[in-house]
Amino acid sequence: QVQLVESGGGSVQAGGSLRLSCVISGATISDYVMSWYRQAPGKERELVAALTAGGYPVNYLGSVKGRFTISRDSAKNTMYLQMGSLESEDTAVYHCNAVKLFGGDQYWGQGTQVTVSS
Repeated sequence: QVQLVESGGGSVQAGGSLRLSCVISGATISDYVMSWYRQAPGKERELVAALTAGGYPVNYLGSVKGRFTISRDSAKNTMYLQMGSLESEDTAVYHCNAVKLFGGDQYWGQGTQVTVSS
C-alpha cells in the first residue's frame, strides 16, 4: 500500500526557513510525478511545486519562485521542499501528492502545518 508521510512543518518568524520532507513507502518515487500543495484557512488548495518522474522541478507557484526549492533523494524515496524567506502568506497546511506515471493512481499525505508569524 502506498503511503505518503510529511514532516518538517512548524512555526517560524517571517524571513525564516523550513525544510519539509515527504517519504513515500510502498512505491518507488521515480514512478511518480510528485508535488507539494498547500491550503490556507478559507482558501482552496493550490499547487506549490512539482517534480517530474525524472526528478526535474516544474510548475513553481509564482509567489514562491526564488524562495522555495523542490527536490528529491531517490535513494531515500523522499521529496523535499526547502522554503526560505518565509512570509505570513505562506502559512498553510502543506500536502504531499503523488500521481503514478502509468495508470494515474493518486495519493495524498496527511499534511504538515507551516505557520509564519510577522
